Amino acid sequence: MPHPEIEPRIGREPMREYNFDGLVGPTHHYAGLSHGNLASFRHGGQPGDPRRAALQGLEKARFLAQLGVGQALLPPPLRPNLRALRRLGFSGASRDVLPRVLRVAPELLAATASSSAMWSANAATVAPSCDTADGRVHFTPANLCSMFHRSLEAETTTATLRAMFADADRFVVHEPLPASSVFADEGAANHTRLATADAVLHVFGWGRSADPSAPGPRAYPARQAREASAACARLHGLREDQLLFLQQAPAGIDAGAFHSDVLSVGNQQLLLMHELAFVGTPERELRARLGPELELIVARDSELPCAEAVRAYPFNSQLVSLPSGEMALIAPEESRHSPAARAFLERVLNERNAVSAVHYVDVNGSMRNGGGPACLRLRVPLLAHELAAISARVLLDDALYQDIKTWIGRHYRDRVSPQDLGDPDFFEDNRLALSELSTLLELPIDLYD
Repeated sequence: MPHPEIEPRIGREPMREYNFDGLVGPTHHYAGLSHGNLASFRHGGQPGDPRRAALQGLEKARFLAQLGVGQALLPPPLRPNLRALRRLGFSGASRDVLPRVLRVAPELLAATASSSAMWSANAATVAPSCDTADGRVHFTPANLCSMFHRSLEAETTTATLRAMFADADRFVVHEPLPASSVFADEGAANHTRLATADAVLHVFGWGRSADPSAPGPRAYPARQAREASAACARLHGLREDQLLFLQQAPAGIDAGAFHSDVLSVGNQQLLLMHELAFVGTPERELRARLGPELELIVARDSELPCAEAVRAYPFNSQLVSLPSGEMALIAPEESRHSPAARAFLERVLNERNAVSAVHYVDVNGSMRNGGGPACLRLRVPLLAHELAAISARVLLDDALYQDIKTWIGRHYRDRVSPQDLGDPDFFEDNRLALSELSTLLELPIDLYD
């Protein structure tokens, strides 16, 4: 079996996938901001424990690095977003703004203080240099315009990616798509790159379209627009024969699958999906496009009810390539404790395919807001010379792990309530802490100045 992480290319440099995990921010809390995200709704109004959530995410990243998976970190933005609050009419001295917003518009304070950038699967859509027309790695930061609190991430995500991937000979960081419902873009949570000996296929999931005849969900909003997925493909210079656009099943969205990665996950030649992930039966086209090497495992609703798949998130596992040439699934603890989800993952493990292990990790601080292991990472395939061109200390090794762990322990609280978000001293403490992080990560600019 070829090494699925080091993709063989005759006469070309091998490529390796790196997971860029979003660090949980110091204002992590549960505000129930995301309509259609059932976990977010259930835990809305509860205080958060940023220290525990950040350490859980860091330990998950370290575990993958110890497995031999390429692992890196993305810094969180500063929150609350004072610039957004000023644009909404809250003027005056900085120390006066946050208490006033807490008093007159607490819902805006909760939204502008969200730590949702931790789910870096929504940060951008990425295409590797071996697929693009100009031979560079392309990033399109997601506009996330379907949700106000998430739309605030586009500006800071663009600045962060441009700071880290600054070499214009190797990387292109595009502007986010226009912030319109026609081009609503939720990033790589709706994109999977599959590869076999026969073909490379970028599978884009979408939930809505400008075409009025396309069926849609009834209970919850569809977020990803087909037009946005097509625009990302054009920007990245992908060929038509590399593209497949699949509509999310409206019944799946109404069950809580707000992104494609809630009910599907793929890596190289392997794709796992629930039968309510997409409209119709895309198995035939996938096999026709990718050939006999494709490994496709479908969970039927009778064995794994869609509602349970949404609750336990077995498809929001990370499907990663190991140095041995095999693959592993990194699943949330919630899947271990769900009989139906665990039985499905054991079926995957026991069937003839590339998966050799299922590992369960505790990311409950993220799961309570609707983000499993796969939500916490942005997949970036890189060649060795592209990796060397990253202008920041973000690749996770033992030294960086210890530095970040110590930094979290020194600066993060173990409890954050909605009232804390209006404390200007808390904001200033976080600004200084994140400025320190900017130095720690050797970012070429201070993103928090």
